[in-house]
Amino acid sequence: MELPLTDKLTDRQRDALYAYSPASQKNLGTPWLKDPTYFQTVRISSVALIKMTMHARSGGSLEVMGMMQGYIEGTTIVITDAFRLPVEGTETRVNAASDADEFLIEYLSACRDESRQENVVGWYHSHPGYGCWLSGIDVETQKLQQMQGPMCAIVVDPDRTVSSGKVDIGAFRTYADDYTPATSTGGGDQTIPLTKAEDFGAHASRYYPLKVEHFRSTLDGKLLDLLWNKYWVQTLAQNPLLTNRDFASSQMVDLASKMGEVANGITRNAGRSIERQMAASTATAGSSGGGGGGAAAAAAAAAQAAASPAPAQFSSKSQQNLERIMGDISQVATKERAGLMAAEAKASLFGDRSCGCRGKPAQ
Repeated sequence: MELPLTDKLTDRQRDALYAYSPASQKNLGTPWLKDPTYFQTVRISSVALIKMTMHARSGGSLEVMGMMQGYIEGTTIVITDAFRLPVEGTETRVNAASDADEFLIEYLSACRDESRQENVVGWYHSHPGYGCWLSGIDVETQKLQQMQGPMCAIVVDPDRTVSSGKVDIGAFRTYADDYTPATSTGGGDQTIPLTKAEDFGAHASRYYPLKVEHFRSTLDGKLLDLLWNKYWVQTLAQNPLLTNRDFASSQMVDLASKMGEVANGITRNAGRSIERQMAASTATAGSSGGGGGGAAAAAAAAAQAAASPAPAQFSSKSQQNLERIMGDISQVATKERAGLMAAEAKASLFGDRSCGCRGKPAQ
């Protein structure tokens, strides 16, 4: 039975973002075609955010995809709802076939029949474990979407969401092909796995991020309260060390690979530096005189070259890479420590079920 919309369930001021006006959307014009960075903000409803996050989490290590409905308000894209698409995903991309197009048309037609007039304002997909940014395929997909209207791309990382305890999400729009930004800020400052680093940096100048905001209506608030009342026990009982252990293991493997790359780079560059210094010193010693004196001078120069430090520029770059890796290692260790402390606190508060006691751990 459908509940009537009483004053207790709705609030005109709080629910104003759900008040869709078809007339206002027809008089928008196309200012985003003249200004490449016209849109600055994406405002997402709580229900849409929950739908996208749960869909992304259900995909596991595979990417998933869906569409978003809403409207345009000035330089803000307002997202009121989201729905998943029946697409085939892999660990690196999602393939939207003709079935997805048919589903999209049928879904929007059903929405029109139910007097839901919101337009499609973008698409979302997941990046399980490797952050919120756009790959080369994502950039091309978003360019096609923007040709149809004012669209945005949302990326959700379900693994980092569980690991950090808050939704890891990013919103983006691409630049026109003939536009070159002054600075590249597309991907932002985030930790990227070694296997994705090349793709991450290759396309960062082709899109820009939008500020992400959230809102919820009166009905959203009641729905979230119902969800919390139903699942608070599972939320309290779960241990992120167990639910997200695959992601934590992949982070450690990736950090070890990055450390190996830095170590190999130091060895290669140090060897080249020593070879160059030895060659220069040998040439100088050879021109200064022949015989044993020249050989002795060359040997002394080689020993000096081997003992001399690497160039300052190389040392500074290596230091930056090492500091970044150490920072990532520190974050992983902090999260693991927090998970262990939470497990100990729960055991202390609720006791160990295996011993039947309450309030203290098993002896």
